[in-house]
Amino acid sequence: MSLSLDTRRLAMLAEMGVNLPPSAAHTDIEPINADALATVTVPVPSPMASAAQASRPSASTVDRPPITPHEVSTPVAAPSPAPRPVMAAATDNPRPQAGAVASLDWTQLQQAVAECQSCTLCQQRHHTVFGTGAPDPSPGQAPQVDWMIVGEAPGENEDLQGEPFVGQAGRLLDNMLKAVGLARHAAEAPGGRVYIANVLKCRPPGNRNPHPDEVARCEPYLRRQVALLRPRIIVAMGRFAVQSLLRDSVAEIESVPLGRLRGQVYAYEGVPVVVTYHPAYLLRSPLEKRKAWADLCLALSVTNRPQG
Repeated sequence: MSLSLDTRRLAMLAEMGVNLPPSAAHTDIEPINADALATVTVPVPSPMASAAQASRPSASTVDRPPITPHEVSTPVAAPSPAPRPVMAAATDNPRPQAGAVASLDWTQLQQAVAECQSCTLCQQRHHTVFGTGAPDPSPGQAPQVDWMIVGEAPGENEDLQGEPFVGQAGRLLDNMLKAVGLARHAAEAPGGRVYIANVLKCRPPGNRNPHPDEVARCEPYLRRQVALLRPRIIVAMGRFAVQSLLRDSVAEIESVPLGRLRGQVYAYEGVPVVVTYHPAYLLRSPLEKRKAWADLCLALSVTNRPQG
């Protein structure tokens, strides 16, 4: 697998902190090398194999500092509008019924998320954050996409705008996507079509970490999004996105450092999953951007495989 990098893409990679030699411009180069990743094409591991590998420290991960990514947003200068009133406290509301959610079409799913009061996060939200990406082909139908990016939870700006990954983290994500030929709202792009969503559809107060029960209550919505979008690859960004998507694939995943889950191809609902760092974490740890680039190249290699 090779990726042609012109001057524009090299500039985007430089913005990510990945500097390639000038000779790479306008030529086909291997985006993965010994410095970036030991291997690109990795067989999909079984759950037992993934758990066994996760339990063994490696030289490349044992010294890595603890990873505690969370959503970081650019401060908003203007005062925040008052939260929308909700009709109930929602503390005793049941989680969405997976069977009912599984029968919804795209428009119905968007409405169900917008009206959801299954946990207390609805009390302070300004907007739910359903997702964004390639335009819908027609009412009720989901866009057919090649890539799905799954983050953790909305931050302050996302809550105000109703769109995932805005602010500094969003700009970095856009640069990362452009480097592999993707664009957030494009109907067509060289690398395919993309859709961006979060595990949680409402912002946790103060951008705190999601609670397990909140993740569980939102999971049917994410599962239905994946079923309707039918992406060729899912890129899970950040600890809580990874834990939500791989809970059934990796034993005791809560105790496995995210860095040890990189470099493999997993699966969620039959869709290949690649693990990488959250853009907000990369802003705080710019030296890790090269690893994120390697993760995108791994995802790219999966989408380039013949479908069968």
